[in-house]
Parts: sequence; C-alpha cells; structure tokens
Amino acid sequence: MGLLENENLIQFIKYALAGGLATVTHIFVFHLVGWKLFPCLQKKDHFVKLLKLKLPELSNKQRSRNSMFANGIAFLLSNMVAYITNVLWVFQSGRHSIIVEIALFYAVSGVSVFLGTVLMGWLIKRFGLLTTYAFASNIFTAVMINYVLRKFVIFQG
Repeated sequence: MGLLENENLIQFIKYALAGGLATVTHIFVFHLVGWKLFPCLQKKDHFVKLLKLKLPELSNKQRSRNSMFANGIAFLLSNMVAYITNVLWVFQSGRHSIIVEIALFYAVSGVSVFLGTVLMGWLIKRFGLLTTYAFASNIFTAVMINYVLRKFVIFQG
C-alpha cells in the first residue's frame, strides 16, 4: 500500500470515528425529542424497551410527521458535532471561507438527511415500519452521500 492510500485509509477511519460520534449524538437527540417533544416512538422500539418509557398511542400518520420533526432537530445538533470534529480532526479547512464552508457542510448534510427523512417518513406511513428501523434508513442515506462530497467539494481533501 502506497503512502497516499495509507493516508486516505487513516483519513477515512478518522472520518468514520467522527461520524460515529455525530451519529450517536443524532440517535440520542432523535430519541429524546421523539420521546418528549414530538412523540414518535413505539413500545417495541429498542430505546423504549431499554428505558421502559411510557408512550402515548399514535397513528402511523402522527408518528411519521413527528419522526420527521424529531429528525430535523437531531440533524441541527449532530451536524454541528460532525462539522467541528471534521474540521479539527479529519479534513483540512481552507478551500472556502468559514461561512461558506459551514453553509456547504449543512447544505450537503441537509440534502442527505432530507432524502433519508422522507424515506423514513414514507416507510413508517406506508408500511408501519418500526421507528427504529425506519430511522436507520436516514443514517445509511447520509453516510453514503456525505463523505465524498465533504472530501472533494467542501474541504481540501
């Protein structure tokens, strides 16, 4: 393995760790908001079973709408965690001014989270899918899009 491939592998591992921290933040905030602010969790959701939470009964339509609101709030907070860890540890800043960089970072993440959120809401509304599993579709969608765009569009590699 050449030096460049080794550097890219190390960078990707750091990106995965930073992304893991942002994902844990997102999951925690989503579930907290989905429990307290915009109820969207079900009795069978892992978070609910683990903490033995009391929940209101909701239709799939209510759960779908509330899950999308909870995901939006979680996105705002977890994406700031992602930005900070990416700038401090993964990528080299400086391709754009800091304002443009943050705007691009949120725009790229926003598109991927929007697509994942729509998919999550649709899976709940159409198939009654467990919130936990529908939520995982959002994370998968974001990871697939974000690394490439952050590496080649937002930061200096």
